Amino acid sequence: MAVIDVTDLRKRYAGRPVLDGVSFAVEAGEIFGILGPNGAGKTTTVECVEGLRRPDGGSIRVLGLDPYTDGRALREQVGVQLQHTQLPENIKVWEALDLYASFYARPRDWRELLEEWGLADKRDARFGKLSGGQRQRLFIALALVGDPRVAFLDELTTGLDPQARRATWELVKRVRDHGVTVVLVSHFMDEVEELCDRVAVLDRGRVVALDTPVGLVGGEQRMRFTLLPGDSVAGLDALPGVTDVTRTGDRVVVTGRGDFATAVTAHLARHRVTVSDLRIDRRTLDDAFAALTGRSFTDR
Repeated sequence: MAVIDVTDLRKRYAGRPVLDGVSFAVEAGEIFGILGPNGAGKTTTVECVEGLRRPDGGSIRVLGLDPYTDGRALREQVGVQLQHTQLPENIKVWEALDLYASFYARPRDWRELLEEWGLADKRDARFGKLSGGQRQRLFIALALVGDPRVAFLDELTTGLDPQARRATWELVKRVRDHGVTVVLVSHFMDEVEELCDRVAVLDRGRVVALDTPVGLVGGEQRMRFTLLPGDSVAGLDALPGVTDVTRTGDRVVVTGRGDFATAVTAHLARHRVTVSDLRIDRRTLDDAFAALTGRSFTDR
Protein backbone atom coordinates (compact mmCIF):
# COMPACT_ATOMS: atom_id res chain seq x y z
CA MET A 1 0.00 0.00 0.00
CA ALA A 2 1.25 3.48 -0.83
CA VAL A 3 1.92 5.54 2.30
CA ILE A 4 2.57 8.65 0.18
CA ASP A 5 0.65 9.48 -2.99
CA VAL A 6 1.56 12.65 -4.90
CA THR A 7 -0.35 13.54 -8.07
CA ASP A 8 0.31 16.47 -10.44
CA LEU A 9 1.97 18.60 -7.74
CA ARG A 10 2.50 22.23 -8.80
CA LYS A 11 4.18 25.20 -7.14
CA ARG A 12 5.18 28.63 -8.43
CA TYR A 13 7.38 31.32 -6.91
CA ALA A 14 7.03 34.88 -8.29
CA GLY A 15 5.22 33.45 -11.30
CA ARG A 16 8.00 30.97 -12.08
CA PRO A 17 7.08 27.25 -12.00
CA VAL A 18 9.23 25.38 -9.47
CA LEU A 19 7.15 22.18 -9.55
CA ASP A 20 5.41 21.40 -12.81
CA GLY A 21 3.23 18.30 -12.42
CA VAL A 22 5.26 16.12 -10.05
CA SER A 23 3.73 12.66 -9.40
CA PHE A 24 5.02 9.63 -7.48
CA ALA A 25 4.00 7.11 -4.82
CA VAL A 26 6.00 5.71 -1.92
CA GLU A 27 5.33 2.17 -0.69
CA ALA A 28 5.40 1.12 2.95
CA GLY A 29 8.77 -0.05 4.24
CA GLU A 30 10.98 1.26 1.43
CA ILE A 31 13.72 3.85 1.24
CA PHE A 32 12.48 6.14 -1.50
CA GLY A 33 14.94 8.60 -2.99
CA ILE A 34 14.23 12.00 -4.48
CA LEU A 35 17.28 12.81 -6.56
CA GLY A 36 18.18 15.86 -8.59
CA PRO A 37 20.71 18.66 -8.99
CA ASN A 38 20.45 21.81 -6.90
CA GLY A 39 17.39 23.79 -7.96
CA ALA A 40 15.52 20.79 -9.35
CA GLY A 41 12.63 21.19 -6.90
CA LYS A 42 13.51 18.41 -4.43
CA THR A 43 13.20 20.36 -1.19
CA THR A 44 10.05 22.20 -2.33
CA THR A 45 8.46 18.84 -3.17
CA VAL A 46 9.25 17.41 0.26
CA GLU A 47 8.15 20.56 2.09
CA CYS A 48 4.77 20.33 0.34
CA VAL A 49 4.49 16.64 1.24
CA GLU A 50 5.39 17.44 4.86
CA GLY A 51 2.79 20.21 5.00
CA LEU A 52 5.34 23.00 5.42
CA ARG A 53 4.35 24.62 2.12
CA ARG A 54 0.97 24.84 0.44
CA PRO A 55 1.02 23.66 -3.18
CA ASP A 56 -0.64 25.65 -5.93
CA GLY A 57 -2.14 22.55 -7.51
CA GLY A 58 -2.33 18.77 -7.44
CA SER A 59 -3.10 16.40 -4.59
CA ILE A 60 -1.01 14.88 -1.77
CA ARG A 61 -1.91 12.11 0.63
CA VAL A 62 0.42 10.90 3.39
CA LEU A 63 -0.91 7.97 5.40
CA GLY A 64 -4.29 8.87 3.93
CA LEU A 65 -4.15 12.47 5.20
CA ASP A 66 -3.80 15.82 3.46
CA PRO A 67 -0.54 17.21 4.91
CA TYR A 68 -1.75 20.82 4.78
CA THR A 69 -5.31 20.54 6.11
CA ASP A 70 -4.64 17.54 8.40
CA GLY A 71 -1.23 18.74 9.56
CA ARG A 72 -1.80 18.30 13.28
CA ALA A 73 -2.84 14.65 12.95
CA LEU A 74 -0.09 13.90 10.44
CA ARG A 75 2.72 15.39 12.50
CA GLU A 76 2.13 12.71 15.13
CA GLN A 77 3.03 10.07 12.54
CA VAL A 78 5.99 11.53 10.65
CA GLY A 79 9.53 12.54 11.53
CA VAL A 80 11.44 15.23 9.71
CA GLN A 81 15.13 16.09 9.36
CA LEU A 82 15.25 19.32 7.37
CA GLN A 83 18.07 20.32 5.02
CA HIS A 84 19.17 23.21 7.24
CA THR A 85 18.39 21.82 10.67
CA GLN A 86 20.17 23.71 13.43
CA LEU A 87 20.08 23.78 17.21
CA PRO A 88 21.39 26.31 19.74
CA GLU A 89 25.11 25.82 20.23
CA ASN A 90 24.75 25.42 24.00
CA ILE A 91 21.82 23.02 24.12
CA LYS A 92 22.79 19.61 25.49
CA VAL A 93 22.04 16.41 23.60
CA TRP A 94 19.58 15.16 26.21
CA GLU A 95 17.88 18.56 26.37
CA ALA A 96 17.28 18.56 22.61
CA LEU A 97 15.75 15.08 22.72
CA ASP A 98 13.62 15.95 25.75
CA LEU A 99 12.39 19.12 24.02
CA TYR A 100 11.44 17.31 20.80
CA ALA A 101 9.73 14.52 22.76
CA SER A 102 7.47 17.15 24.34
CA PHE A 103 6.02 17.94 20.91
CA TYR A 104 4.33 14.51 20.65
CA ALA A 105 1.44 12.90 22.51
CA ARG A 106 3.11 9.47 22.59
CA PRO A 107 6.86 9.90 22.05
CA ARG A 108 9.51 7.25 22.35
CA ASP A 109 11.70 7.23 25.44
CA TRP A 110 14.54 9.51 24.39
CA ARG A 111 16.89 7.66 26.75
CA GLU A 112 16.50 4.57 24.55
CA LEU A 113 17.32 6.67 21.48
CA LEU A 114 20.55 7.84 23.14
CA GLU A 115 21.66 4.23 23.42
CA GLU A 116 20.28 3.16 20.05
CA TRP A 117 22.08 5.86 18.09
CA GLY A 118 25.39 5.78 19.93
CA LEU A 119 24.89 9.05 21.80
CA ALA A 120 24.82 7.81 25.39
CA ASP A 121 28.35 9.03 26.08
CA LYS A 122 27.40 12.42 24.59
CA ARG A 123 24.30 12.84 26.77
CA ASP A 124 25.59 16.01 28.43
CA ALA A 125 27.62 17.29 25.48
CA ARG A 126 26.62 20.62 23.99
CA PHE A 127 25.49 20.68 20.35
CA GLY A 128 28.29 23.06 19.35
CA LYS A 129 30.90 20.53 20.51
CA LEU A 130 29.59 17.60 18.45
CA SER A 131 31.34 16.35 15.33
CA GLY A 132 29.52 16.30 11.99
CA GLY A 133 28.73 12.60 12.30
CA GLN A 134 27.50 13.00 15.88
CA ARG A 135 25.21 15.84 14.81
CA GLN A 136 23.71 13.69 12.09
CA ARG A 137 23.06 10.87 14.58
CA LEU A 138 21.34 13.40 16.82
CA PHE A 139 19.23 14.75 13.94
CA ILE A 140 18.11 11.22 13.08
CA ALA A 141 17.25 10.55 16.73
CA LEU A 142 15.24 13.78 16.82
CA ALA A 143 13.36 12.71 13.67
CA LEU A 144 12.49 9.39 15.35
CA VAL A 145 11.60 10.59 18.84
CA GLY A 146 7.92 10.82 17.90
CA ASP A 147 7.92 7.11 16.89
CA PRO A 148 6.96 7.96 13.28
CA ARG A 149 5.70 5.69 10.53
CA VAL A 150 7.42 7.86 7.88
CA ALA A 151 10.72 9.76 8.16
CA PHE A 152 11.87 12.52 5.79
CA LEU A 153 15.65 12.96 5.63
CA ASP A 154 16.72 15.95 3.51
CA GLU A 155 20.36 16.19 2.29
CA LEU A 156 21.49 14.17 5.28
CA THR A 157 25.18 13.86 4.43
CA THR A 158 26.00 17.26 2.93
CA GLY A 159 29.28 18.54 4.37
CA LEU A 160 30.34 15.23 5.93
CA ASP A 161 33.67 13.55 5.22
CA PRO A 162 33.58 10.19 3.34
CA GLN A 163 33.84 8.10 6.51
CA ALA A 164 31.05 9.98 8.26
CA ARG A 165 28.87 9.76 5.13
CA ARG A 166 29.16 5.97 5.00
CA ALA A 167 28.49 5.68 8.73
CA THR A 168 25.34 7.79 8.22
CA TRP A 169 24.22 5.50 5.39
CA GLU A 170 24.27 2.58 7.81
CA LEU A 171 22.10 4.60 10.20
CA VAL A 172 19.53 5.21 7.45
CA LYS A 173 19.35 1.48 6.76
CA ARG A 174 18.74 0.89 10.46
CA VAL A 175 15.85 3.37 10.39
CA ARG A 176 14.20 1.32 7.63
CA ASP A 177 14.96 -1.92 9.48
CA HIS A 178 12.96 -0.54 12.42
CA GLY A 179 9.87 -0.50 10.17
CA VAL A 180 9.96 3.18 9.23
CA THR A 181 9.35 4.22 5.62
CA VAL A 182 12.13 6.63 4.62
CA VAL A 183 12.02 9.44 2.06
CA LEU A 184 15.60 10.45 1.34
CA VAL A 185 16.33 13.71 -0.50
CA SER A 186 19.79 13.87 -2.05
CA HIS A 187 21.92 15.25 -4.84
CA PHE A 188 24.55 12.51 -4.39
CA MET A 189 24.39 9.73 -6.98
CA ASP A 190 26.38 7.24 -4.89
CA GLU A 191 24.13 7.80 -1.87
CA VAL A 192 20.97 7.00 -3.81
CA GLU A 193 22.54 3.93 -5.43
CA GLU A 194 23.65 2.62 -2.03
CA LEU A 195 20.45 3.23 -0.06
CA CYS A 196 17.31 3.52 -2.16
CA ASP A 197 14.86 0.84 -3.21
CA ARG A 198 13.37 3.23 -5.77
CA VAL A 199 14.15 6.78 -6.84
CA ALA A 200 12.35 9.67 -8.51
CA VAL A 201 14.75 11.79 -10.56
CA LEU A 202 13.73 15.47 -10.66
CA ASP A 203 14.95 18.01 -13.16
CA ARG A 204 13.59 21.55 -13.53
CA GLY A 205 10.49 20.79 -11.50
CA ARG A 206 9.49 17.57 -13.23
CA VAL A 207 9.96 13.86 -12.59
CA VAL A 208 12.06 12.68 -15.52
CA ALA A 209 12.42 9.08 -14.32
CA LEU A 210 11.01 6.80 -11.61
CA ASP A 211 12.58 3.38 -11.09
CA THR A 212 15.00 1.34 -9.02
CA PRO A 213 18.63 2.54 -9.20
CA VAL A 214 19.50 -0.57 -11.22
CA GLY A 215 16.55 0.04 -13.53
CA LEU A 216 17.61 3.64 -14.12
CA VAL A 217 21.18 2.67 -14.87
CA GLY A 218 19.97 -0.06 -17.18
CA GLY A 219 22.48 -2.67 -16.05
CA GLU A 220 24.85 -1.88 -18.92
CA GLN A 221 28.63 -1.96 -18.64
CA ARG A 222 31.43 -0.96 -20.96
CA MET A 223 34.54 -3.05 -21.52
CA ARG A 224 37.52 -1.17 -22.98
CA PHE A 225 40.81 -2.54 -24.26
CA THR A 226 43.61 -2.00 -26.79
CA LEU A 227 44.38 -4.54 -29.52
CA LEU A 228 47.78 -5.44 -30.85
CA PRO A 229 48.32 -4.46 -34.49
CA GLY A 230 46.65 -6.87 -36.88
CA ASP A 231 44.30 -8.47 -34.36
CA SER A 232 40.55 -8.63 -35.03
CA VAL A 233 37.38 -8.31 -32.95
CA ALA A 234 35.23 -10.23 -35.43
CA GLY A 235 32.43 -12.14 -33.72
CA LEU A 236 32.25 -10.08 -30.55
CA ASP A 237 28.91 -8.51 -31.52
CA ALA A 238 27.29 -11.97 -31.67
CA LEU A 239 28.23 -12.96 -28.11
CA PRO A 240 25.55 -13.31 -25.38
CA GLY A 241 24.87 -10.00 -23.60
CA VAL A 242 26.86 -7.85 -26.04
CA THR A 243 24.81 -4.89 -27.30
CA ASP A 244 27.43 -2.84 -29.16
CA VAL A 245 31.05 -3.03 -30.36
CA THR A 246 32.92 0.11 -31.39
CA ARG A 247 36.48 0.15 -32.74
CA THR A 248 38.56 3.30 -33.23
CA GLY A 249 42.03 2.37 -34.43
CA ASP A 250 43.34 -0.16 -31.94
CA ARG A 251 40.93 0.96 -29.19
CA VAL A 252 37.81 -1.18 -28.69
CA VAL A 253 34.73 -0.48 -26.57
CA VAL A 254 32.28 -3.34 -25.98
CA THR A 255 28.95 -2.50 -24.34
CA GLY A 256 26.82 -5.23 -22.80
CA ARG A 257 24.61 -6.55 -20.05
CA GLY A 258 24.83 -9.34 -17.51
CA ASP A 259 27.94 -11.54 -17.67
CA PHE A 260 28.94 -10.39 -21.15
CA ALA A 261 32.53 -9.65 -20.01
CA THR A 262 33.16 -13.36 -19.34
CA ALA A 263 31.94 -14.23 -22.83
CA VAL A 264 34.17 -11.54 -24.38
CA THR A 265 37.34 -12.59 -22.53
CA ALA A 266 36.67 -16.26 -23.36
CA HIS A 267 36.21 -15.37 -27.04
CA LEU A 268 39.45 -13.38 -27.11
CA ALA A 269 41.37 -16.21 -25.45
CA ARG A 270 39.90 -18.79 -27.83
CA HIS A 271 41.05 -16.76 -30.82
CA ARG A 272 44.43 -15.95 -29.21
CA VAL A 273 43.79 -12.23 -29.30
CA THR A 274 46.07 -10.34 -26.91
CA VAL A 275 44.81 -7.08 -25.42
CA SER A 276 46.19 -4.41 -23.09
CA ASP A 277 44.74 -1.58 -20.96
CA LEU A 278 41.67 -3.69 -20.18
CA ARG A 279 39.05 -2.11 -17.93
CA ILE A 280 35.31 -2.37 -17.26
CA ASP A 281 33.18 0.71 -16.62
CA ARG A 282 29.67 0.37 -15.23
CA ARG A 283 27.08 2.81 -16.51
CA THR A 284 26.28 5.29 -13.74
CA LEU A 285 23.25 7.28 -12.65
CA ASP A 286 24.99 10.33 -14.09
CA ASP A 287 25.04 8.58 -17.48
CA ALA A 288 21.33 7.83 -17.07
CA PHE A 289 20.59 11.44 -16.14
CA ALA A 290 22.48 12.68 -19.20
CA ALA A 291 20.52 10.29 -21.40
CA LEU A 292 17.22 11.51 -19.91
CA THR A 293 17.91 15.25 -19.98
CA GLY A 294 20.68 15.79 -22.51
CA ARG A 295 22.97 17.34 -19.91
CA SER A 296 25.22 16.26 -17.05
CA PHE A 297 23.82 15.96 -13.54
CA THR A 298 26.28 18.65 -12.39
CA ASP A 299 25.36 21.14 -15.13
CA ARG A 300 23.43 24.21 -14.02
